[in-house]
Amino acid sequence: MRTDEAVRLVAAARTDADLFGADAPARRYRELVAALHPDRLGALDEAVRAEATDAFVRVTTRWRAGRAAGPAGFVLGVYPLGPLRFTGDLADLYDVGADRLLKLPRNPADNDLMAREAHALRTVEERGDPRYLPYLPRLVDSFRHRDVSTGAERRITVLATAPGLHSLDEVRRAYPGGLDARDAAWMWRRLLVALGLAHRAGVVHGAVLPRHVLIEPDGHGVVLVDWCFSVVGGGTIAALVPGHEDWYPPEVAAKRPCGPGTDLAMAARCMTWLMGDRAPRELRAFADGCRRPALNARPDDAWHLLGELDEVLERLYGPRTFRPFTLNP
Repeated sequence: MRTDEAVRLVAAARTDADLFGADAPARRYRELVAALHPDRLGALDEAVRAEATDAFVRVTTRWRAGRAAGPAGFVLGVYPLGPLRFTGDLADLYDVGADRLLKLPRNPADNDLMAREAHALRTVEERGDPRYLPYLPRLVDSFRHRDVSTGAERRITVLATAPGLHSLDEVRRAYPGGLDARDAAWMWRRLLVALGLAHRAGVVHGAVLPRHVLIEPDGHGVVLVDWCFSVVGGGTIAALVPGHEDWYPPEVAAKRPCGPGTDLAMAARCMTWLMGDRAPRELRAFADGCRRPALNARPDDAWHLLGELDEVLERLYGPRTFRPFTLNP
């Protein structure tokens, strides 16, 4: 980076993210310091030297202040970034306080998927039954951020979260021999509630995978996250989560329109995978009915399916009772 470029960048930057970028802030900081350090300015006239020195002081001061502010140390929009909490399929999620996470896509090419999530969450909030909205993340904010040096623009979302959540991946790791079906039952039931809420609002999640189904063990809560692959009002699913291609029903890979049955098939796959060999024959048969190859042959109403699941569970275990659950068997 040339000295004049660095001076212009510092003068134009309104935030730390403008100055240091979102991709590799430490590298940008080193580039700026190398271009502006007083000992490396050479034979410049006094006015240019003074301008560069002033820019150098601003860079180092803002960097130190940012480092002191937290592990991430930058501000995007009005949100000071705290620690990195999760690494998702497309984005990194940073703690920004008040039980909120800022979701920053790693690649600007995924902005359209970030927009899908924001649109889906808004749609469900506007059309859905308020009693069940806690089964989804709450969209707090959505905005664009442009890196002034590269010109790359990212669509950023801020989501409200609930503490103490764990993915079904974590549950399976805690129970490698398979989960007791009586524990899987409440997870399945609540997942169907989340899907019923979304489907009635005209939204298909499109990626019901273990990493996206989060549970709260003590209160038996479920939150379905990562709506970046969702479809509102019908259509095809835009992308598949890498490494999980075989989790999807046939219509997704074939680029045919999806529907509620797409989500219900993936939910059934999640639950049979979670139970493993401990799944009773009756629940396996129920799941098989949700996973028929043809979309129009599968159930397409999560609320009706929930009633059918309850009938199977009552035949197996009798009336529903609360069963405490722990991730430390």
